[in-house]
Amino acid sequence: MCYDISFTSNIRHVQDYFPGLHVDPQVNIDFTSDHVQAQAYQPFPIITNNGGQLTLQPFEWGVIPDYFKTPEDVKKGRSFMCNAQSEKIIDDTRSFWRRIRQHRCLIPVTGIYEHRNVTGFKNKIPYHVQLRQRSLFCLPGLFHYSPFANKETGELTGTFTIITRAANRLMRQIHNNGPNSGRMPLFLTKELELQWLQEGLNDMQIQEILHYEMPAEEMQYYTVHTIRTTKPRPDDKRKTEPFEWLNLPELEVV
Repeated sequence: MCYDISFTSNIRHVQDYFPGLHVDPQVNIDFTSDHVQAQAYQPFPIITNNGGQLTLQPFEWGVIPDYFKTPEDVKKGRSFMCNAQSEKIIDDTRSFWRRIRQHRCLIPVTGIYEHRNVTGFKNKIPYHVQLRQRSLFCLPGLFHYSPFANKETGELTGTFTIITRAANRLMRQIHNNGPNSGRMPLFLTKELELQWLQEGLNDMQIQEILHYEMPAEEMQYYTVHTIRTTKPRPDDKRKTEPFEWLNLPELEVV
């Protein structure tokens, strides 16, 4: 469960979305990608609150926690740190996510990808899922600085995870197979996105945000060709463009 994402927009649009946003010079102002894979662990621009100043800066997807002591630990365990289950952020006192619950961030996206298992189809069917009223929106996450310093600069790499929750009635039908089926990223209203970045939230306030469920009616979706690879589509169209799968049963939602 990693939820590959798309950002087919422009950093300037994020600045319009968050007036007064400071952009770190390391962020490519023209950054865009039809397909960002979680387990590629590449830098992606996320938004943090630094003393009241919202800042867009490049962090790597996939948290590297303090209990990873060796590069081998990172190699074996990082794939499990790309998502954080919302239920473990407050309620699980032994969870690493609870320890960093005050390190909150937002990940600007234009959509997410997920697979649907359909009887009679050899491969799972990939979907691109967006919000109806917002072409750009943000997924809530948590961030943490890697305990391993960069060998060249001596700096600690910023890393992040995306928060997931139990799926709504749309995503239950799409993410319907596998060990983590029935889950989805935590989609928020614009107001809750801004609240998520407020400093000093108490556990009750954090929990209220984590309990929010985006109504299925507020989401839109369509099938795409593939998200298993970063290679271009054989028809040379963009990864985010619709692809029709013949004889595919419709989802039972509006």
